[in-house]
Amino acid sequence: MKGRALVAWNLRRVRVLKGISQEKLAADAEVDRAYLGGLEREEENPTVDLLDRIAAALSVALGEFFVRPKPGEKRPGPLKSGRRSRK
Repeated sequence: MKGRALVAWNLRRVRVLKGISQEKLAADAEVDRAYLGGLEREEENPTVDLLDRIAAALSVALGEFFVRPKPGEKRPGPLKSGRRSRK
């Protein structure tokens, strides 16, 4: 797994595990929500400084973004609540 894919995998894994929405994480890390989504889709290439801010907002060590998934481990899905529709 390449570096960008590894970061994307772990960013979503940690965020979902902690039950934090992209919107909340983006606000806490002072980054655009669309950019954060791009990180999770491997469309963006983050700097180390940005990863530091995201790690701090998630209260995890920077190294969490570089943990290799176990063989056969499924890709992290979205938060269970998903996006809520407005009525």
